[in-house]
Amino acid sequence: MQAYALSLILILFTVSTNAAAQILLKYGMTAVGPLDFGGGRVISQAFGILFQPWVFLGLCTFVISMTSHLVVLSRVDLSFAYPFLSLAYIMVAAYSFFIFGEDVTGIRLVGYGLICAGTVCIAFS
Repeated sequence: MQAYALSLILILFTVSTNAAAQILLKYGMTAVGPLDFGGGRVISQAFGILFQPWVFLGLCTFVISMTSHLVVLSRVDLSFAYPFLSLAYIMVAAYSFFIFGEDVTGIRLVGYGLICAGTVCIAFS
């Protein structure tokens, strides 16, 4: 039971860092603004994006998330661990609604509920 609990904690850490990375990337790209790859500015824009502090932090957070995911995969079945990553959708949606003011429609809420229900079914399987 202790190994199962530790695996769940590691999975939730992976999910949380994955969601945090998405949020940081969005915040950074909001600061960058709309991209325009015309006029031969692709390289300069790519470096500008990469070294935007929030984007860079988001990419670093993805590395942490993927490292954690590798630890998880060394401990549990992929068919058990991978569906939990869908919980990142819920975290990102909540943050997007409350912080970025993005629209969350009723049909999206139904979808999020189905994601949660499916993840709970997998957790107890």
